[in-house]
Amino acid sequence: MSRRPPLPGAPRLRARRDERSRRILATRAVRDAIVSLAGLVGRPVRNQAGAEIGRLVDVVVRMAGGDLYPPVTGLVVKVGRRLAFIDASAIEKLSHGEIVLRSSRLDMRDFERREGEVMLAKDVLDHQLVDVDGVQVVRGSDLYLAEALGGIRLVGVDVSLQSLVRRLGPSRWRTRPTPEKVIDWAAVQPFGDAVKELRLRTSHEGLRRLRPGELADLLEDLGRPARQELLAALERETAADALEEMEPDELGALLREAEPEHAAALVASMEPDEAVDALRDLGREDREELLEHMPEKTAAHLEELLGYPGDQAAGFMTTVLATARPEGRVSDVARRLADMADHSQEIDAVAVVDEEGRLLGDLTLFDLVVAPPDASLGELLREERPVTVRPDAPVDEVASQLTEARRSSLLVVDEEGRPVGRILADDVVDALMGRSRLHFPRLLQ
Repeated sequence: MSRRPPLPGAPRLRARRDERSRRILATRAVRDAIVSLAGLVGRPVRNQAGAEIGRLVDVVVRMAGGDLYPPVTGLVVKVGRRLAFIDASAIEKLSHGEIVLRSSRLDMRDFERREGEVMLAKDVLDHQLVDVDGVQVVRGSDLYLAEALGGIRLVGVDVSLQSLVRRLGPSRWRTRPTPEKVIDWAAVQPFGDAVKELRLRTSHEGLRRLRPGELADLLEDLGRPARQELLAALERETAADALEEMEPDELGALLREAEPEHAAALVASMEPDEAVDALRDLGREDREELLEHMPEKTAAHLEELLGYPGDQAAGFMTTVLATARPEGRVSDVARRLADMADHSQEIDAVAVVDEEGRLLGDLTLFDLVVAPPDASLGELLREERPVTVRPDAPVDEVASQLTEARRSSLLVVDEEGRPVGRILADDVVDALMGRSRLHFPRLLQ
């Protein structure tokens, strides 16, 4: 029996599935032993003799250091009128109804948050979290602790409505948790005032796995402070790619709320056509402020493109061009394209130009892939003229030319026939539809 060929993206999906299967909540023993944080708060803390010494206020974990499952470092307990801290090493038993300590003699001290520590009830419960597996923004209605990996760990978050109702209901409802929808903590990225200082020391492997469109969805769903934290956690190029996928209104709001220097750096890292669209959607003062914070050469280039209306060819073209001379070899062009990998989504062909930079032909990446490595580009040129438009061509003309040529892109040339930009099919669609977030798959994406 012949095997069915794997679906596109199957290795990536299998890798995610395999990683999830290795997570701690996939272990039956851990899942059966979880303890509800919401159920613990307010419960008695007893010493070894059974005497109550206070009531639990919060559980402290250390989120620095890249632990997938943050270890509990201690308890915040209300003893009389003071808040005392009890180190995790003193905990004998942590159950659904109470906490029992190892000794009757305790070294309790006033609570003072240490570097890298987070209070779960105060800082994480009911705050925005990112589920990097489900690619969604959630709020934790409960957090789960369990004995694992040599200590008590934060192992999961419950995002179900039932868990929230149980918390808000009468105390008699707060019994052993019956999780309805639990997310393994290894798939979670927390955001909030208390954890934002930890972001550079916390693992972001989950975020780095996400595609730009997925990150854009998260940026649109997160609240204002949290999405600025998410941007800060991403490499600049990755953040710029995500911004290119955002809805115009959401992108404009994000850029206005960010520090001008940061917003300018992000826009400058976007593809030129996407950067121009983003700037065009801002008010005049905001646009000028961002341009002032950009490198002079970048700002001048974007200002030139902004001089064209958004419904003319130069107003929505990309100025990222791959060009070569006719005597160049296919193997040489391949090496040059490798150096332009950061712009791969903007390049689907190579413009062949003469000594004066005038256009001779336009070779698709497919033309180059099937050609012998030692072939010259001049040998590959066809007799028909390449499809071109002028910078001031209206979007309707561009769409008509592209449709008639049955190409995935066309070139924008100046009066001397020199290529100044390229327009891809999805750029035309965006221009026709007012930049709604609709992108066709690009060649070799």
